[in-house]
Amino acid sequence: MVASGHDIVVIGTSAGGMEALCKLVSQLPADLPAAIFIVQHLSMDSSSSLLVNRLKKHTALKVKVAEHNEVFHHGMVYMVPADRHILLTKKQILVVKGPRENQFRPAVDPLFRSAAAYHGSKVIGIILTGMMNDGTVGLDAIKRSGGIAIVQDPDEAEYPDMPRNALRSVSADYVVPISEMGKLVHNISRMPSSDSITVPNDIVSEAQMVERVMTNSTMSSIESMDELGQRSSYSCPECGGGLWELKQGKVNRYRCHSGHAYNDESLLNSMSSMLEETLWVSMRILEERRNMLMTMADQDRNKGQSRWAAMQQERAEEMKVHVDRLKEILLNRNSVARHLDLNNGDDNREAS
Repeated sequence: MVASGHDIVVIGTSAGGMEALCKLVSQLPADLPAAIFIVQHLSMDSSSSLLVNRLKKHTALKVKVAEHNEVFHHGMVYMVPADRHILLTKKQILVVKGPRENQFRPAVDPLFRSAAAYHGSKVIGIILTGMMNDGTVGLDAIKRSGGIAIVQDPDEAEYPDMPRNALRSVSADYVVPISEMGKLVHNISRMPSSDSITVPNDIVSEAQMVERVMTNSTMSSIESMDELGQRSSYSCPECGGGLWELKQGKVNRYRCHSGHAYNDESLLNSMSSMLEETLWVSMRILEERRNMLMTMADQDRNKGQSRWAAMQQERAEEMKVHVDRLKEILLNRNSVARHLDLNNGDDNREAS
C-alpha cells in the first residue's frame, strides 16, 4: 500500500544554523508539497521573529513563528519560539515549555520524535551544523519509523559536531552539502512514501508520554517509565529524580519521570556542570567560614585572649589553603577540564 508523499520536513540545527538555513530555504520552491518545522537552539532572550524575518528574505515559502495548537499546512516554514519546544500531532503544532532535553529548550529530539510517532515514513529529518549531539536520537527515531534521514556533510558544516554525531549512530540516507540539499528535499517530497513500515511501539509510547508531560505539566508514572526502560543508578542532574536507561534504537539515553532527558554526552556534561556549581558553592561557604574565623580572632585579640586568637587565626589559614585550591580548579580552564572532565560544549545560541 502506498501513502502520500514525504510532506513533513523537520530540521535541527545549532551553532552556525541560521546561515545554513538561509541557504537551504533559498533553494525550495513556493509550491513545496510539504510543511517544514525548524528547531534552532536559541537562548531564552532570543527573538524568533528576527530569525523569521531573516529567513523570509531568502525564500518564496511563507515563514512564521510556530503557535500553539495551530493547524500546519504545506508550503509553510514554522520556526520554534525561544524557550519553547515544538511537538507535532497528526494535524497540529504544540508549542510547550516542557522540561529540557539534552540540556536544551528548545531541543531537536522532541520535534523529531513526535514527527516520527505521528507521521512515520512521511517524514524527512535533517541535521545541520551545530555542536554536541542533540537530534541524533530523534533522527534515529525517524529512520526506525521508515522516514528519510539527511545529514549535512560535516566537512562543510561550520560546526561539524552535530552532523558527525548523527552519522556515528544513524545510517543516514543522504550526506550532502547545503548546496545540494534543497533540490534533494524537493525531489523526495514528491516521492510517495510507503506504509509498509510500522512505527515502533516504543517511539509512539515515548512521544505520547512526552506530550502529556509537556502539555499537562504532570510527571510520568513509574509504571510508564518501567515500560520504556530500566532504572539506572544515576539521578537527574536537574531535578534529582531517578533516571531510567532507554536502549531502544542505536543511542543509549536516559529519562526521568519529571521529563528531563539526556543522551550519554549531555548527561555527562550536565553532571559536570552540577559538580562545578557545587564547587563554587563550597568555595563560597569556605570563604565565609574563613572570614568568620578572622573576625573571631580579631575579637579575641581585643579581649586580650591571644591564645584563642592564635587558634582562630591558624584555623583561618588552613581554610585559606582549601579556598585557594578550589579557586585554582575553578578559574583555570585546563585545571577544570583535568579535575572535572568538563566539556566546554556549546551555548548553541543564535542571536540573529
